[in-house]
Amino acid sequence: MMIEYIIPFAVALIVSFFSSPIAKKIAVRLNAIDVPKDERRIHKKPVALMGGVAVIIGFAVSILYTFLVYEPENTANWFSGLPTMKVVGFLVGLVIVVVMGIIDDIHPLTSKVKFPIQLIAAAVVVLSGTQIKFITVSVSDIRYIPVNEILSIILSILWIAGITNAVNLIDGLDGLAAGVSGIAALSLFVVSVMMTPDIHIVFAILYVALAGSIMGFLPYNFNPAKIFLGSTGAYFLGFVFAVISIEGATKAYTALTMIVSLIALGFPIFDMLFAIIRRTMNRKPIGEGDRGHIHHRLVDMGISPKFSVIILYVVSGALGLISILLANKGLLPAIILVVIISVFVVAGARYLSEIIGSRQQDMNQKDAEKESTEHKEKPAINQ
Repeated sequence: MMIEYIIPFAVALIVSFFSSPIAKKIAVRLNAIDVPKDERRIHKKPVALMGGVAVIIGFAVSILYTFLVYEPENTANWFSGLPTMKVVGFLVGLVIVVVMGIIDDIHPLTSKVKFPIQLIAAAVVVLSGTQIKFITVSVSDIRYIPVNEILSIILSILWIAGITNAVNLIDGLDGLAAGVSGIAALSLFVVSVMMTPDIHIVFAILYVALAGSIMGFLPYNFNPAKIFLGSTGAYFLGFVFAVISIEGATKAYTALTMIVSLIALGFPIFDMLFAIIRRTMNRKPIGEGDRGHIHHRLVDMGISPKFSVIILYVVSGALGLISILLANKGLLPAIILVVIISVFVVAGARYLSEIIGSRQQDMNQKDAEKESTEHKEKPAINQ
């Protein structure tokens, strides 16, 4: 019955929507304001941070209502395959990340401070039992090999810390991180619904509640934004995605779930890896911000911030569709879809490039005509 998913989505959306103005007031009172003081920031006016508080409240209220009020008789069965230690570890790690995010929004922390804290939060989750147990060796028939305990711990900690940062890195345009996260959550919700074990009902509810809380916040965050996710929201979303993807893969007893999560979160993951490579090649600290992210490059090409966000929504939606198709129909249909989408992406990119080039040429011509007119008028004025 889809009603068991509609209820948590609706509750999360409503609570998040009405919590967003409250989160803004709290941010203003705590002076958690993002002031545009460098070229990386696209917005022109100060904007409140800590919008993630509204997302967290919406998500938390929805989950508590669903499991304790709406479906109390089924909750015990759903959680029967999930050890209490894992739940506690997840909650403790989440609190660490969220508190760090709140502090960072109020008094910005350096990456040298934040990354060790993220590793600690990830370690808490991993040592409580949530670990990557296998590595894919063949995508065609989804075969995998188990990994030893030490390698499992290292990979799991790096995965959680990496995804946590990946969402934060794309939070550079109004509505970008929230919208992309919402699309990923909905995609992974669909994948979870297609899984048969009862434990996947839990993951489906978590994903749909997450999507609802993001959608409730998005009207305040889309261009022009009234409030930003801030580190509070970006780290919260990344952390939740990372942990659920590991646990979902473990319970599915297949590498498929991990691969699907990797594809659904493809845009932030690619942008993060590209940033690491770029900064390493330029001999800059990995934690030092720059204007080389994909969304910055689109804006620098002459595309408006709002349209840049829409383009990246489409890309994220395509990746989400590919992840769903891979989970439901297998590798071949997913590859065919990738080829089809790639053709349209290349064609669209060329079309955009031509439009931008033509617009830039017109602007240059107008500037030249203006300069020529001003140059001709100067002698007349002097006479």
